[in-house]
Amino acid sequence: MDWRYLLDAFHGRIGRQTFWTALGAVLAANVVACYVAQQIGGDQLNAVVDLAFTYPEFAIAVKRGNDRNMPLWPIALFFAGSVLLDFLAVVGLTGTNEEPSTLSLAITVPFTLLGLGLLVELGFRKGTPGPNRHGPDPLAARD
Repeated sequence: MDWRYLLDAFHGRIGRQTFWTALGAVLAANVVACYVAQQIGGDQLNAVVDLAFTYPEFAIAVKRGNDRNMPLWPIALFFAGSVLLDFLAVVGLTGTNEEPSTLSLAITVPFTLLGLGLLVELGFRKGTPGPNRHGPDPLAARD
């Protein structure tokens, strides 16, 4: 598995197995890093660390979206919402866990629904069989 390609490139296609492996590894590292950041510097440092993981997560999702031959905008919208929520946390506008701000709730609810839809679309549905405009079928390359 070419990790540099997975985490740094936006072209090409990846299958579901590669998607889950790469996303699982990045999310595990993200959770650990955010936990450490939360313990050291609270919500603001946690948000900054989470922002650092946005780029590789986006790269993985884009390549999987390319395999599904889907438009980029739903993936970009999801990650834009994530960046916006992290930004609001950095500037202190998210409220508290007990009383979140109306703005953060207005972003979090549709962001969560879109995220669940993308998880199904990218994680569980088969890719486009054969080559598409993003490259050859990653499953055909295994044969």
